[in-house]
Amino acid sequence: MQMQYENSFEIGDKIKQSKMAILPVGAVEAHGPHLPLGTDNLLAERLSEKLAERVNGIVLPTLPYGQVWGLRNFPGSINVTNDSMIRFLTDIGKSLYHQGFITFVMVNGHLGNNVALKEVARSLYELCPEMRVFYFFYPGMNEAAEKVRETQSAHAMYFHACEIETSYMLYMAPEYVDMERAITDIPDIPEYADVTPTAWEEFTESAVLGDAKLATEEKGKYIVDIALENMVHILERHG
Repeated sequence: MQMQYENSFEIGDKIKQSKMAILPVGAVEAHGPHLPLGTDNLLAERLSEKLAERVNGIVLPTLPYGQVWGLRNFPGSINVTNDSMIRFLTDIGKSLYHQGFITFVMVNGHLGNNVALKEVARSLYELCPEMRVFYFFYPGMNEAAEKVRETQSAHAMYFHACEIETSYMLYMAPEYVDMERAITDIPDIPEYADVTPTAWEEFTESAVLGDAKLATEEKGKYIVDIALENMVHILERHG
């Protein structure tokens, strides 16, 4: 169920039946020549819908902007600071709590948002003690990806517009993928990039970190389904 399409005369009873709000959190940033700027939004939305079906959740309208500092200079990228995200999402959480939700799930489609989402959960832990707050970013994906990837990851943590993320899109939003424009770009990411602010244009011109040509729907389904099962398991036991 998507909250924005409901009406205020009926949503109150539906909140009582569910009590779980699911917020897709994405970003607008460069994703190479074959994926749209809103890739992270699409993935967060589609994954949230799958999750809601499994746990009887209510999907909120997507938060379409995120912290994309590293890619902020690429055409089309829109950056929001962590401080702005924390304040905004904390306000949303307090409003949900006031409306009667007891579980607030943030489904993140962009790794750069993780710091802000963790701080939001901590703030709401103090402000809304009777509401459980979760922040998910494809839990279990690293192990799953290692089983299906054909090329070594360009970075121990990052995956971006590559074999993996493009596979996610082929599974969840294939209508927005142009595989004829997919490229191979495996940059040499400097070791200092993990310990000092480093703009991505220092090591990539495409924003692709891998071989997008190797992406398949099957790979995406395998990884995403594992992440989905992990989220369902946690929410059914602790939500």
